[in-house]
Amino acid sequence: MADKAARAAAAHGSSASLPLTELPVRGRVDCTGFIESVTYQPANEQAHFSAIVVDRIAHRGDTGPLTRLRVIWLGRRKVPGIEPGTVLRLEGMVTPKDGMPTMFNPRYEILSRQEHQ
Repeated sequence: MADKAARAAAAHGSSASLPLTELPVRGRVDCTGFIESVTYQPANEQAHFSAIVVDRIAHRGDTGPLTRLRVIWLGRRKVPGIEPGTVLRLEGMVTPKDGMPTMFNPRYEILSRQEHQ
C-alpha cells in the first residue's frame, strides 16, 4: 500500500514540489509527504491541530533516518482527512520551531489515503 501511495504522490506532485530532504530553513515551499502522526489538543488548551509529515513511510527493518516536517493548523481541533498514512501536498512558509521545520496553516491537498486493515 505504501508503494501505491508513493506512486500517487509522484503522479500528483508538481515539478516545483520539493522533497522534504531539501526544505530550506525558512521560506515558502511546495512539498509532498506522508502523515506519520497527528496530535489532538485537550479541550482546556488553545485550539490547534498538528501533524508530523515524513518523506517516506518507515517499514520494519528500515534503519535510514526520516526527514520530518511539523504542520500546525491554528484555531482547529481537527482537520478532516488528515490522519496517519495520508499523502499530502503542502504549500506554505517553513520556519524552524523547537529544532524542527514547521509550517503553520498551510494550503494542502490530500493525494491518497492508505486503507485501514
